[in-house]
Formats: sequence, structure tokens, C-alpha cells
Amino acid sequence: MRKKILAMLKRNEDIFISGEKISYELGISRSAVWKHINILREEGYEIESMPKNGYKLLSCPDILTLEEIKEYLTTDFIGRKVYYLDTLTSTNMKAKEMAFNEEEGTIIIAEEQTKGKGRLGRNWVSPKGKGIWMSIILKPEMAPSEVAKLTLIGAAAVNKGLEEIGIGSCIKWPNDILIQDKKVCGILTEMSCELNMINYVIMGIGINVNLDSEDFNRKLIDKATSLKIITGSKIDRKRLTAKILNHFEDLYIPFKERGDISKTIHISRENSILIGREIRIIREDTEYIGQALDIDDEGQLIVKYKDGKVEEVFSGEVSIRGLKGYI
Repeated sequence: MRKKILAMLKRNEDIFISGEKISYELGISRSAVWKHINILREEGYEIESMPKNGYKLLSCPDILTLEEIKEYLTTDFIGRKVYYLDTLTSTNMKAKEMAFNEEEGTIIIAEEQTKGKGRLGRNWVSPKGKGIWMSIILKPEMAPSEVAKLTLIGAAAVNKGLEEIGIGSCIKWPNDILIQDKKVCGILTEMSCELNMINYVIMGIGINVNLDSEDFNRKLIDKATSLKIITGSKIDRKRLTAKILNHFEDLYIPFKERGDISKTIHISRENSILIGREIRIIREDTEYIGQALDIDDEGQLIVKYKDGKVEEVFSGEVSIRGLKGYI
């Protein structure tokens, strides 16, 4: 009922709507309307009330509920069901607990992660109310070997979502988004499968949106940044979240239905920070030096080593670094 009242207030934004009208249209008492209005206020909605005039919505909180992001969504199924939580250990962990019983496209979003994880088990700083910490539940009917390509789709979607709000970024194959050579986003894709059948895929996306410099520890400050630090202004998290989900669905559907990843590959090549650079390829405890030549049509990184050997590098087996640092 609270969601219905909020929807009415949003439809009548900038004007008062009487408690009597809300009560009549929703079939509840005036007292119940008042209680729900107070709950909305506790959640951060600024609602003005005036005798004989009713209620008017003045402002909405900076939260990532479905009610707040759906006005920007153009998707059919990605992000149309959202579980929004204040604090979680990890959105990926929660998504894995729920995945068997949830429909494809369901999103888990938290304002804070206490044990956020990146690729290869690395920690991910996830302070409250300052980032986009979300996981998408996917259930594609394809071979498990194809799942690595989904990470590229996630990276391309974030790149395009940032571009749509006026922020240019680069893709560090396969799962990081960089601005000014510093990381602003990481993607962690995890899978449950049996032989040649996928049970589910969880794509975790963590974006440093409105973090301040003091939110990063000494080890991270030289290689990580936030959109707020880069632009000098606070970013609308709700709008950016929806833009990313819109682009993700646009890129995911052709891949899911036809195996077509061509648009994603084009975005990855055009915005690659690696192509043409000398890089370190770290495989377990062994390190190699080579030049990143291209990303092939299957999403693999093409590397030429100093001995002239050319190799297709599969994303699941390596870490990529610059010669002198992160990139």
C-alpha cells in the first residue's frame, strides 16, 4: 500500500493530493494513509502536508529501490524485480542464496557491503550510500564455457551507461572500468552449473559513485577513484543504475537468444585501455610480458609476446597489469 501511495504522490508531483482522494482510490482509511505517509517520511521522502489540501511530494531520497529507479528503466525484464537492502555482507552472496527461486533479471542492491568481493577473491570497499553495489540473476540456456563473455557484456553496459550521463571511461579487459587510469568499477561473474547446463549466473557490479578520497585506504588511493572525485560533483545513482541496466539488457538479449556478442565486442575494442599497450599477464605464480593486440570476436584478448608468439588469452585464467603498476 505504501508503494501505491508513493506512486500517487509521484504522479501528482508539485501539487497537493488530498488524504480523502488517496483513501477513496486505494480503499483504505484516512488514518492508514497518514501512517503510510509517516513511514515514507522515515524512509527519507520529504512530504509536505497542509490541512484541507492534503499531501505533496517535495523530494525523494537517494536510495536505489525499484520505486526510485523505474522511471528511468526501459527494460523488459532486467531490473524489473529489485530486492533492496540497507546492509549486506555481499550482494553476490545474497543473490546466490536466492537464485534458484527467482526469475531471470532480478536485482539485489545494497546500500552497503561489509564483505564485498572482487575478482580472484580481492576485497571491494563498499561504503554506505556512496556506490552502486548490485548483482543481477541470469539464467541463460548456453554452455558454461560461454559465460565468460557475460563479463564483457557487463563491462560494455557500464561503459555505455556512463557515456549516457556524460562520463567517458575505458574498459580494462575483461571486467574493470577505468577513468584517468584509475578503477571506478569492477565486475564479478559467478556461475552454478551441472555438466553442460547452467543453473544460474550471478553478475556483481560495484561502482565507486560518490566516494570521497578519505573512503579509500592508502593501498587503493593510487589505483582507484570515484565518479564524484573525477567530475567534482555528486552523481545521480538512481539514473546511472537504470542506464546501466538498460544497456545490459540491450546487449544481453542478442547474446542469450542468438549467441551474438558483436556489439559488445565493438564497444570493448573501441574503449579498450589495453589494446596497443605493453602489459603483464599473470597466470598463477608466473608472469609474462607482451603487447595487447586486439580483442577477438569471441572476447579473448590477443597478446603478442616478446618472442613473437601470439596467443588468445582467456579471461578466467589470468590477471592483467601494466608494466609499472595497475595499468
